[in-house]
Amino acid sequence: MNVEEMIPASARAADLMRSLSHPQRLLVLCALGREEKSVAELRQELGGIDQVPMSQQLMRLRADGLVISRREGTTVYYRIEKPEVIEVVEALHAAFCPPGAIAARKPIRSAKSSTRQSRRTVTKSGS
Repeated sequence: MNVEEMIPASARAADLMRSLSHPQRLLVLCALGREEKSVAELRQELGGIDQVPMSQQLMRLRADGLVISRREGTTVYYRIEKPEVIEVVEALHAAFCPPGAIAARKPIRSAKSSTRQSRRTVTKSGS
């Protein structure tokens, strides 16, 4: 990787990473992918995010120039504006969401809950 090529683009790249740094914004961009979707479709796909937070995240993404919108009657549609955003989101998806990851993933318990579970087991068997 040639760092000299990144020097003039580093501020733009950092701005993009800042825009992606909120989990809901990242999920909105993942849900959009290469498609155009309405706000209702996005909310449904993302597990029913409330209208206000969804609007706030879409407004931020639009202000940052990552998505554009169009209105058709009372429905607003969004799509990703810049190809580099799609590339970064797809790279993040490939790195963090390998195929079969959801089915293979086991719930992660904190050390505190594991300790409590161990104590319950000891108490029950030791009684």
